Amino acid sequence: MKITIGDIIAVMTMPDRDPRSSDILIAGEPDSTVRAIAVSFSASIEAIEKAIEAGANLLVTHEGIYYNHHHDPRRYEDDPVVQAKRELIARAGMSVYRNHDHWHRLEPDGIMLGLVRSMGWEASVVRHDSTASFLALPGDVTVDEIARLMKRRLGLSSVRVVGDVSRLCNRVGIAVGYRGGGDHAIPLFEREKLDLLIVGEGPEWETPEYVKDAARLGRSRALIVLGHRESEVPGMRLLAEWLSAKFPGVPIHYIEEEPLFRYI
Repeated sequence: MKITIGDIIAVMTMPDRDPRSSDILIAGEPDSTVRAIAVSFSASIEAIEKAIEAGANLLVTHEGIYYNHHHDPRRYEDDPVVQAKRELIARAGMSVYRNHDHWHRLEPDGIMLGLVRSMGWEASVVRHDSTASFLALPGDVTVDEIARLMKRRLGLSSVRVVGDVSRLCNRVGIAVGYRGGGDHAIPLFEREKLDLLIVGEGPEWETPEYVKDAARLGRSRALIVLGHRESEVPGMRLLAEWLSAKFPGVPIHYIEEEPLFRYI
């Protein structure tokens, strides 16, 4: 049976889709037949090249192609890097669809669920909210031990930690992606009685400074900062599995990319 790009997009569209949604077919036509699908966190040159090598003609990506959250084809349009990326996509006949809002809006949030599953913490979940998940970890485990476990299970070379690393943790919050800003993250500590909050990223002068001051005052709170990509990649791997279950006859590949930052 012929499966089109439009068919794939349809299962990734919420019934009450916001017309301002950042989920959009950035390149390609919805009536094109799908040969194979590649899924990645970002539509980087590396991801596009690997998608081509895998024989995919549809790339599903979480973040935008042209370096801004809300797709604006005029932004940076004269930049040579942007032009080269457009030409690469066009030459390959690649369709590119951004799945951001849909996967975040599922209950529970698909990106957060991917991280929780990758850590083996599903049995410890107390509650999933729309923008955070809350866990009660069993036993005596320190911030340092959790940080090292995350490095190992997520394949990371490093994570950033603020606060007392010897702190024993039971109540743990998770806020992936760009949900580590003060307005969202700081109230969680008191409201949820958190020992530790794990975030993707946020302004460094907000939540990290708050946790630093809390520790100075003897209010032992801790923060682990994974990085935006590092916190969301497990959720996009989960999306690839989810799509495979929806379309078992379509080859679907998750594209692993090199880490964004190197620490020297």
